[in-house]
Amino acid sequence: MSDFSVPIDDRYFEDYVPGAKYEFGSVKVDEQRIIEFAEEFDPQSFHVDAEAAATGPFGGLIASGWHTTALMMRLFADHYLSKNASLGGPGVDELRWLAPVRPGDVLGLRVTVLETRRSESKPDRGLVRTLAEMVNQDDVVVLRLTVLNFLKTRS
Repeated sequence: MSDFSVPIDDRYFEDYVPGAKYEFGSVKVDEQRIIEFAEEFDPQSFHVDAEAAATGPFGGLIASGWHTTALMMRLFADHYLSKNASLGGPGVDELRWLAPVRPGDVLGLRVTVLETRRSESKPDRGLVRTLAEMVNQDDVVVLRLTVLNFLKTRS
């Protein structure tokens, strides 16, 4: 793992180097927040009812995959994605929830810059393809997706 040579407020397209790997932050998954998120966005019994979840397919309460994805996005925005050069993105590819996330789990973000490509039609920006993984305290990858972001260039 390496670290960026410039802080997040000074990063531009050129600072995202293919092959570079980073690890950032951690977030402890709270049971009440699992339930609150799921009640609003994904009200399946194994996300909202600990008693029902105990006899369900996962043997206990688990976070919605969308909740896990939202936690990933928070760490991604706080630690990886340039605060001054981000121009949004066209989406994500290959979103996979690989293992259940349970109350008390501590998740961290692992990213790998897969590819960078300067735009031919708009040379003031480029596209960065990033593999993002959320990893729990046992080093189990619980979420994997490929994020696409447009970033301004320095020159």
